[in-house]
Amino acid sequence: MPLDDFHYMDLALAAARVAAGHDDVPVGCVIEFEGDVIATGENRRELDVDPTAHAEIVALRAAAASLGRYRLDGATVYVTLEPCVMCAGALVNARVARVVIGTLDEKAGAVGSRYNVLQDPRLLHEAALTYDVRREEAASLLREFFAAKRTN
Repeated sequence: MPLDDFHYMDLALAAARVAAGHDDVPVGCVIEFEGDVIATGENRRELDVDPTAHAEIVALRAAAASLGRYRLDGATVYVTLEPCVMCAGALVNARVARVVIGTLDEKAGAVGSRYNVLQDPRLLHEAALTYDVRREEAASLLREFFAAKRTN
């Protein structure tokens, strides 16, 4: 039985919880290809002291290594928070087929909120988009993380 968006987003949410565990913003990403999870990533900016260590970038690097190529044609990316401009650009360059988003990022989102990099016909590639999969759980992780930051 093929797995569904709900299941893969559950795995991305688990990765987001890992990020929170090392004091990074809880964002997780899973990449599926031909029914298999080929990569998982979580935000690691604080842990790795790397401004590019967003969940999507971490997962894209692992997926490219897994497939032995940077083009991820046919892959679906599941991410708990709408990608930023940097990550959306990386998704375009990786040629992913589809991106499934947990919750939107009204402040910095580049896949529907502020911009829509993944469906801009002026760029090299466009990807199909699905929004609001496990939205409340993804948003809740972020709210709880930032609420705890404000009280500490």
